[in-house]
Amino acid sequence: MFNFFLQLMLFFSKSIILVVMLLVLLAGILALLSKGKNKPEGRISIKNLNKKYDQTRDDIYTETLTKDKLKQHFKTQKATAKLKMNATEKSGKNIYILNFCGDIKATAVAALREEITAILSVAVPGDEVVVCVESGGGMVHAYGLAAAQLARLRDKSIPLTVIVDKVAASGGYLMASVANTILAAPFAIIGSIGVIVQLPNFHRLLKEKKIDFEQLTAGDFKRTLTMFGPNTEAGKEKLQLEIEEIHDLFKQSIQQYRPQLDMNKVATGEHWLGMQAFDLRLVDGVKTSDDYLFENSKDSNLYALNFEMKKSFGNKLASMLGMLKENLFHTSNLL
Repeated sequence: MFNFFLQLMLFFSKSIILVVMLLVLLAGILALLSKGKNKPEGRISIKNLNKKYDQTRDDIYTETLTKDKLKQHFKTQKATAKLKMNATEKSGKNIYILNFCGDIKATAVAALREEITAILSVAVPGDEVVVCVESGGGMVHAYGLAAAQLARLRDKSIPLTVIVDKVAASGGYLMASVANTILAAPFAIIGSIGVIVQLPNFHRLLKEKKIDFEQLTAGDFKRTLTMFGPNTEAGKEKLQLEIEEIHDLFKQSIQQYRPQLDMNKVATGEHWLGMQAFDLRLVDGVKTSDDYLFENSKDSNLYALNFEMKKSFGNKLASMLGMLKENLFHTSNLL
């Protein structure tokens, strides 16, 4: 009986693997077919935050006020809305809001560049861009590009405000430093102006298991440190020199936009909370994005922009296959 169930399980396992392989093949074919089609990769979605605030307030009043008071509220609101509209038209100010949630590779920069290009096509003098940054940093070149995207706004003399509700450290702060104004929540993590390189080395383990590792290079420092071979002192010194150079460029970039900073004090790799960062002049004010946007909604038009990547059928199928593969992996572990 046990052998019967074992054979049955093996049969089902092979069937599932065959189905997955067929789906992968189908996804590959569909991806190739759709590759040649010239379709837009995504689109900009826009949300009017003024309307959102008004709708939320009306919903609450609808549930909490009596009919008479609610009627009076809407009557008063019409007059207030007219005054607000006149004030907004008089100022003519639009505030465009972007959200950047960064990972190690700063993959969100793909959407950021599209969003900034869209804003640059419509923004006029007097408008403002607010970017809510949340990132603990990551790859140097990736966050360098993210900061360069924000610099496009500064180069066009469009006021840029960066608000940090949770964390803008290392590469995240490199981005924030480009802004005309940086605001942070009281306990947001700010700073970490430093560079780090770390990797494990398995050379002794491979040697113990009598496994050889061969690596050929052309150029003395094509590879400074390796995970599998012995690391030389010359290689370590070269890498240390390289990260020191990156750190110097990091500091120069920040100093360019925030000359008031004492770099010897803040570029130690340490991070601070929002209130401490304000004392060190790393930020210009202690305030959450909610407060800042709500205050400005009284006399400005607030538009939240988001570039939404368009997924092809092949990409959607590939995502489904990835989920299926993950589920199969966990199931096999449980078995």
